[in-house]
Amino acid sequence: MNAVYEKLMSCYDSCRKQTDFRPRVALILGSGLGALADEIQVEKVIPYSDIEGFPQSTVAGHKGRLVFGYMGAVPVVIMQGRVHYYEGYSMPDVVLPVRLMRLLGAEVLVLTNAAGGINPDFQPGTLMMLTDQIASFVPSPLLGENIEELGVRFPDMSEIYRKELQELLERTAKSLNIPLKKGVYIQFTGPAYETPAEVRMAKLLGADACGMSTACEAMAANHMGMKICGISCITNMASGISMTPLSHREVQETADRVAGQFKTLVRTVIESM
Repeated sequence: MNAVYEKLMSCYDSCRKQTDFRPRVALILGSGLGALADEIQVEKVIPYSDIEGFPQSTVAGHKGRLVFGYMGAVPVVIMQGRVHYYEGYSMPDVVLPVRLMRLLGAEVLVLTNAAGGINPDFQPGTLMMLTDQIASFVPSPLLGENIEELGVRFPDMSEIYRKELQELLERTAKSLNIPLKKGVYIQFTGPAYETPAEVRMAKLLGADACGMSTACEAMAANHMGMKICGISCITNMASGISMTPLSHREVQETADRVAGQFKTLVRTVIESM
């Protein structure tokens, strides 16, 4: 058996020994959104440390647990603290949680993140709906032997972020009177913030925001046939767009400032699914 698939199935078996809950929507919470998992009707919580072989989140503010429950009538599984490539994990480990949530039953994936703004029309606190992505600067999670049980060898990537979910996001934001921009997200490896030259390159490539997660997760989810939508919180302007030195503290402060709006949008969208 493929070693990546064997590890994934071991995690699946470990989860199934602890819960038979079957989610329909999977949600990955980015910086500032972690509290949303505590505001749902919780049915089961599984710390990552209780799942054999599951990668552990090491970033401050990421609790590191799977939360199963309901948003309205919708059964969900929430990843409260994601795993990043820059933490030293292999790319298969980084996307293992997404694959696991799909095997547990989730058909839809909602991705959220904190991102640096490249588009000069943005400002800290802007919410951006992802319409497309650039993942060329991180290793593909699909490299190596294809796992036929998960998806085809050459998956189509022409509509990673489903138009129907983009339309739902836009309608929901409008009904809530929450400003929502749209744009292309580019993932870099991190953990250092991008240089001004790298940001200029990203802008030339068509990116509106940059970060250190999300694109690889979306690629793995798309490979498994999930419907995907994504929202970035622009927590700071990227290097060279703003002359202010970047810091993780600034990211956290901005994410916390707009968390109320962000949580309301995410919760209302999922309850509408």
